[in-house]
Amino acid sequence: MSRWEPNARGRLAKAALELYAERGFDETTVAEIAERAGLTERTFFRHFADKREVLFGGQELLGRAIMEAVAAAPDSAEPMEIAIAAVQAAADRIPDQRDLQRQRRAVIAANPGLQERELRKMAVLGDELAGALRAAGVSASTAVLCAQVATIAFGLAFDRWLDDSSADELSHVTAAVFAEIRAAVCAESGVPETARAGHRR
Repeated sequence: MSRWEPNARGRLAKAALELYAERGFDETTVAEIAERAGLTERTFFRHFADKREVLFGGQELLGRAIMEAVAAAPDSAEPMEIAIAAVQAAADRIPDQRDLQRQRRAVIAANPGLQERELRKMAVLGDELAGALRAAGVSASTAVLCAQVATIAFGLAFDRWLDDSSADELSHVTAAVFAEIRAAVCAESGVPETARAGHRR
């Protein structure tokens, strides 16, 4: 086989998702994934630590996007504005491959262990965002609150983006979800939407 294997990672991911859907995650082996992709097991392990990482690889990229967005936020930005910008930056790192993302979601939904891993993934992203906000001077309680709201909104936006093929880019859908949350909170509390969200400290 040629040493050069174009788009090996993408081929392996596509093959894995197909097999997970056909046979189930637990029943699928790395050897079967490699064979379906027309590659070797050695190539698989050059791209993924194990078959679970096909579903959850790339989290480091999302975390890095969050950290960079918070660090780049202007001093005048409010905590929630920073959180919104951070998750939008993370959303921009997710490839616009909705069919594969839908397959991934279905595989995770069918496996309790994978569901738990997905929840942990979102919790880690929330912790990273909260930590970055604290490092930017946001109080601990406000940082946690903004991070939790941001990650919940991101999850809602991601599902909406997958369910509606006509939806805009994920980062735009995320911004729309945040706007809906802000409008709902302001309507319930009677606070105008133009009111500031609170200072960093």
